[in-house]
Amino acid sequence: MDFKIAATSAAISLCALAGSAQAQTSVLISQRNLSFDAALQAATTALETCRKNGFRVTVTVLDRGGRTRVVLHDDNVSPHTLENSLRKAYTSLTFRIPSGDMGKRIAANPTATSPLLLDKVTSAQGALPIKAGADIVGSIGVSGAPGGDKDEVCAQTGIDKIAAGLN
Repeated sequence: MDFKIAATSAAISLCALAGSAQAQTSVLISQRNLSFDAALQAATTALETCRKNGFRVTVTVLDRGGRTRVVLHDDNVSPHTLENSLRKAYTSLTFRIPSGDMGKRIAANPTATSPLLLDKVTSAQGALPIKAGADIVGSIGVSGAPGGDKDEVCAQTGIDKIAAGLN
C-alpha cells in the first residue's frame, strides 16, 4: 500500500514538473523583426524609385507587430496617401499577401467582403509583405502613383534593396 502511494505521488510530481517546464518554455518567445535601418532603406528606395518614374508618393513601412517604423511623405503629395499607404501596408502584413490580392479575393467571392469592415484593411494594390524566409517581418505600402500596380513596383524595389539582409 505504501508503495502505491509513493508511486502515485512520484507520478503526480513528475507531471507537475513537466507542466511547469512546459509553462516556463512558453513564457518568452523570440521573433525576427524588421530593424529601423532596414525599414528606412526600403522606404527611401521605394520613394526614389517612384520619383524616377515620375510619381510623388507616400511610403509606409510596418514591423511584424503592425507598428509604424517609417513614413516618407514626398512633396506635393495628396494628404489621403498617408492613410492609404498605411492601410495597404497593414492589409499586406495582417493577411500575409500583397494588398491587391485582397481585391482579387473579394472579386472572386463578392459575398466575402467582411475583411473590409476591419479597421485599416483595404483592397487597394500597392503593398507587399516583407519576408525573412517563411517569416513575415514587416510590410511596405506605397500610395500616390497613378495606379496600384505602379505603387507595388516601387514597394518591390524597397524590398529588393534590403533582401540580402533578410536571408
